[in-house]
Parts: sequence; structure tokens; C-alpha cells
Amino acid sequence: MFSYQKTIGNKVSCFGIGLHTGVRVDVSLNPAGVDTGIVFKRNDVKGKNPAIEASYKNVSNTMLGTTLRNEDGVSVATIEHLMAALWGCGIDNCVVEINGPEVPIMDGSSEPFVFLIECAGKKELNKARKVIEVLKEIKVSESDDANSGYISIAPADGFSVGLEIDFGDKVISKQNCVFDSRDVSFKSDLCRARTFGFEHEVNYLREQGLARGGSLDNAIVVGKEGVLNKDGLRYSDEFVRHKILDCIGDVYLAGAYIKGHLHGFKSGHALNNQLLHEFFADEDAWRVVQLSDSDSASMLDHKVQ
Repeated sequence: MFSYQKTIGNKVSCFGIGLHTGVRVDVSLNPAGVDTGIVFKRNDVKGKNPAIEASYKNVSNTMLGTTLRNEDGVSVATIEHLMAALWGCGIDNCVVEINGPEVPIMDGSSEPFVFLIECAGKKELNKARKVIEVLKEIKVSESDDANSGYISIAPADGFSVGLEIDFGDKVISKQNCVFDSRDVSFKSDLCRARTFGFEHEVNYLREQGLARGGSLDNAIVVGKEGVLNKDGLRYSDEFVRHKILDCIGDVYLAGAYIKGHLHGFKSGHALNNQLLHEFFADEDAWRVVQLSDSDSASMLDHKVQ
């Protein structure tokens, strides 16, 4: 099932608003050939290179989301939820055409993008999939303080992410969760987890030109006494599950599936990107493996549904 590269079967489109810009954006996912990877293409840009490779090397901003930028300064923001959906659906190659500077937030999770990919279908390509195998542990931290955020990656039999969050409030407080792709499903156990923010931060963010498109329709909003969304939470630990979803989207900027275990405490987009830079800078920490039929099940056992 996982030994060959995949793309989507047909072009498929959607539209929505940008979380930070508040502007309508149209997005099309397009089939792509072997070794294309994931590429964003700004079809509203003229006179510059509109293509932006979905690579950790192209991350230009990690404030409240992950932004990619190419050498011509053309950028696309808030890419992590779509990247996570592409990972979760097993898509290696796809060209994402977009007519604005930010991927639409949709409902704040990856679920709408998973639905879009399922509508498009999948196509198997005639080249083996590659996997990045972790050979030794790499860890990055915000500081030397024992309570500071960190994230690490270490050798493992499959792919898994374990995160702990601690917001110091009574609503979210501390949460931890482990997502092991061999044991649970991305579609049912993770992709519906929404982004979140605090009510008291909303005005400040909008004064800074951010969160202009944010609402209870596309984010969990946390007030002093609880969650403000009428329908409540989709998972009892939705906050930490969304952090895992973000992490998967950020880590897929490695350019291939990873065989390894990530473990983090109070980590976020900045640390996720820093980890990839330090991981790939150490040539003894990883190797690229081309999968064959015989080893695909053991190397990359992954529940898509």
C-alpha cells in the first residue's frame, strides 16, 4: 500500500477565508508527477516566480502559523493544516494553486482538506516512495531553563508524535497525547482537532493585523470560564491533538515521510522548524530509504482512514 509514490487522482478546488488576512482565497489541488513533492503556486503573482517548494528551508515566519517564501519573496502562510492533511492521506506529490497569500483556515482543522483529497481520489505513481529514517536523537530547546519548550526526534519502528502542553490556565491547563500512526487513524483521531486561541488575545491580535478572519466558526475560543464555542470540543483533549496536527504539518516539510518518534513539551512552529534544520545538518542523524514492496509494511505502517 505504501511502497509507491502517490498523487491525487483529479484536480479539486475549494475556497475560504484566511485566518489572519480575513480575505477570501481560492485553492486548487492538482495532480503532480513523481518526485515533484508538495509545491504551492501563487497564481495571482505576476512577474515573479510563483512556485514555492514546501520545504523546511523555505520557512520564513513561524508566528501563529508557518509561512513559506521563495527566493523572489513570494510567500504563502498558514500551510500547516493542509500539509498535515496531505501527510495523513498519503499524498507525496501535489501542486497547490492559490490566489492569495494565505491558505484558507476552513473550520480550523485538517478535516475539510482531507475531504477535498478524498473527493479527488488518489493515483499511484510508478516510482518507489522514499522515507527519511532517523538514526540518532536530535533535540532543540528554547533555552536551558528546565521549564522551557523543547522538541526532539529519535529512532523508532514507525512514525509517532508525543506532545505535552501547559498553558497555565484552568481551562486548558496541562494536556498530553501520543499519536502513533500504526495504532490510531489520522482521519478519525486527529484531523478534526481545531486551532485555538484565548478571548483576551483577540483584540490585541487584530490591532497587530492578525486574526482578522478568526471566529467561532474556525477556531476554539477559550474564555476565563471555559470554551465559548456552543458545540464544545470535538475531542476531550482537542488542544493538544491540534498541536500534534500542527507538528505533523510542519514536519512534512522535510520533503518525505519520516520514520521516527517526535517528543515535545510546550513546542510550536518555531521549534518544529528549528528541529528540522538541526536534524538535517547532522548527516549521521538520518538516511533516505527507497521503499520496496517487501519492506513497505514494516518501514512505514500508517493508518490513513
